[in-house]
Amino acid sequence: MPNPIHPVILCGGSGTRLWPVSRKAFPKQFATLTGTHSLFQASAMRLSGQDFAAPVIVTASDFRFIALEQLAAIETAPDEILLEPSTKNTAAAICAAALSIEARHGPSLMLVAPSDHLIPDTDRFRATVAAGRASAEAGHIVTFGIRPDRAETGYGWLELTEAPAPDFPPEPQVLRSFVEKPDAETARRLFEGGTHLWNAGIFFFSTETILAALARHAPETLRLTRDALANARLDLGFRRLDPVAWQDLEDISIDHAVMQKADDLVAVPYGGEWSDLGDWHAVWRDRAKGSDGVAVTGNTTALDCRDTLLFGASDRQEVVGIGLEDMIVVAMPDAVLVAHKDRAQEAKEAVERLNAKGAAQGTQFPVDYRPWGWFESLTLGNRFQVKQIFVKPGASLSLQSHHHRAEHWIVVEGTARVTIGDEVQLVSENQSVYVPLGATHRLENPGKLPMRLVEVQTGSYLGEDDIIRYDDEYARG
Repeated sequence: MPNPIHPVILCGGSGTRLWPVSRKAFPKQFATLTGTHSLFQASAMRLSGQDFAAPVIVTASDFRFIALEQLAAIETAPDEILLEPSTKNTAAAICAAALSIEARHGPSLMLVAPSDHLIPDTDRFRATVAAGRASAEAGHIVTFGIRPDRAETGYGWLELTEAPAPDFPPEPQVLRSFVEKPDAETARRLFEGGTHLWNAGIFFFSTETILAALARHAPETLRLTRDALANARLDLGFRRLDPVAWQDLEDISIDHAVMQKADDLVAVPYGGEWSDLGDWHAVWRDRAKGSDGVAVTGNTTALDCRDTLLFGASDRQEVVGIGLEDMIVVAMPDAVLVAHKDRAQEAKEAVERLNAKGAAQGTQFPVDYRPWGWFESLTLGNRFQVKQIFVKPGASLSLQSHHHRAEHWIVVEGTARVTIGDEVQLVSENQSVYVPLGATHRLENPGKLPMRLVEVQTGSYLGEDDIIRYDDEYARG
C-alpha cells in the first residue's frame, strides 16, 4: 500500500450525558445507539479500505478488552492499542500516536478522529478526507469542519477566509481562527454569516508536521509523551504508556496546545450528515422519525406521542409511552431515564447525584466486560445473586477463591472445564457443579465455541472485590 493514511481513533473518554446507556464503565463510543454497530466500530470501518493502514487506538486501560473485542467483531486488527494511564485530553494522546507511528513506520500521514461521532455517509466522508490529502502532504495541518444547519452553541466553530463553495468534493480553505463555544446570539451571527463551520475535532497531517508543531508550541507535552512512550511496556499485546512521565502531562486539548497557535492551517468543509450525539436530544434529532416526530429503538410502543424518543436497551423489557410530547425515555435493565428534551443535558447532573448517594447505576454497567468474556447480573437479593457468564473460546478465568460466597454453575451452552481444589472435570450443557465457600477454583472454556453458564451465588457478601487470585494469565492482582 503506497503512502497509506494511518487512522488514529481516540476512545478514552467516558461522558455521562447519554446515561444510562453511557456510563463510566461503558462509555457511549462502545454503545450501539444507531444501526447494528457501536460508534467505535463504525469509526473503525469508516477509516478502513484501500487508502488506510490498520488503525492505532488510544484508549484507557479499563476499555482495552472492550475495544479489542469490538474490533474483532468487525474483523479489524489494530496496528497498535496505546493505553493511557489517565485521561490527559487530546494533545498527549495525539502526540503519543504520532511518535509511535513514526517510530514504527517512518514519516507517515495520520488522520485523527474521535470514536463517538455519527457519520453515516462513509463514501462522502472518505472523499472529503481525500480532498485534504494534498494539503496534508504539503505540510499543512488540515482540520475538517461541518457545514452548519443551525446556530449551535454546543460546538466550537471554525472561521474561514470566505464562504465555502457548495462544490463536491470540497476545496480546502485557509483557516482564519478557532471560535470557542459561543453564546446564542454569537452562534446566530456565525451561522448567518456563512463563513464558519462547526469544529468536528478531526485532523489530518503528517507525523513530521504535528511533531514539529508540538515541538514549537507544546514542547513539554512532546518531551513527557516521548518519555512515556520510551518507557512503555507491552501487556498482552497492548502498549501501556509509562505512568510516571504521563502523570506530569498537562491536561490540554490539541486545539489549545497547537491548533490555535499554529500558522498555515487549512479547513475542508464536510457537507454530509454528522452528529457528535452529545446528549439524548441529539440522538432524537438524528434518528429516523415518523410523521409524529417519534423515534423508537428496541421493544417499544408509542401511543399518541409526539416529538419523543423511546429507547429500549433490553430484550427483556417493553417500553410503552402514552400521550408523551417532547420527552426522552431510555430504559436499561437496571435504570430508567425520563426527561424533557430541553433538559437532556442534565443527565450529567443526575449521574453526579447518583454517585453522591452511592448508587451503583451511576458508574457501573449491567454487563461487565472482562478479558475472558463478560458477565451480567440477572437478579440480586438478600444473600444471593444470579449471573449470566459468557466465556470466549479458549479463554480462562483466574484460579481464585472467595471468603464470603459459594457458587453453583449450570452450563447452558458449550462445555466448561472446572477446577475445584485438586479435581478437574468437564461440565457439559444441562450439567451443573457446586463450588463451596473458600474452595480454590477455576473456570475455562476448552472448546472452539462460546461457553455460557448461569451462576447462582449465595453468601453474606457478594461484591466483586471478594476474590483472591492465585494464578491469572491476564496478570491481574
